[in-house]
Amino acid sequence: MEHHARFEESLRLDPSSHMPLYLQLEARLRHMIESSQLRRGDAIPAERELASMTGVSRVTVRKAMAKLVHEGLVVQKTGAGTFVSGRFSQPLSELSGFSHDMRARGFTPGSHWLDRQHAMAGPDEAMALGVAPGTRIIRLKRIRTANNEPMAVETAIVTARDLPDPYLVQDSFYAVLRARGLMAVRALQRLRAGLATPQEALWLHLKQPAAILQIERRAFLADGRVLEVTYSAYRADMYDFVVELRSSDPTP
Repeated sequence: MEHHARFEESLRLDPSSHMPLYLQLEARLRHMIESSQLRRGDAIPAERELASMTGVSRVTVRKAMAKLVHEGLVVQKTGAGTFVSGRFSQPLSELSGFSHDMRARGFTPGSHWLDRQHAMAGPDEAMALGVAPGTRIIRLKRIRTANNEPMAVETAIVTARDLPDPYLVQDSFYAVLRARGLMAVRALQRLRAGLATPQEALWLHLKQPAAILQIERRAFLADGRVLEVTYSAYRADMYDFVVELRSSDPTP
């Protein structure tokens, strides 16, 4: 009963707002999903029940749910109902690590280590880091998880000057760098769609052919030096990357 009352309170709409009611309802449900009040696999109340809770028509509820379905946040299963799909939305305007992002959403981040090694930078790695080929680097490769579910395969490279021991990193890579006085102030990310390799599909529990998001990120220190380069393969069925665009035209 108490849970039902909290749920109903979270969906309270504002009839005096200029925002249409279906968009208000969609925004409330989105917030509940992104803040983990509703988790992956949770059932969404039926159309009739949502209409009763919010005091709107079933047509309004239907329009709100259609937007959430279109964006992949919920899925409708014939004869069973509507459920949270569990996709993650990551704003590209914020520089933060995987562990921070997952905790902010109420999930427990984790890692399954695949490799932690000292190496010599190859030509491509050297170019990405802005160092000479043969420079001593650290490679960190792991499967990143949220509540023990695989989300991405991630390979980070950093110079041994900045991270002398790969085993210093147990959880958050950025937290270890910050503890060493190294703070990334900006980053460049390149995204492209791709297909998972057989090994990536195995690691990410995907059935082939499976789409992934391939991401290359270079993070920079305040003096412009490259701090780290990370190559990631994210599950396309679980992750959305969101970009906020602003007009450069000053006229209203």
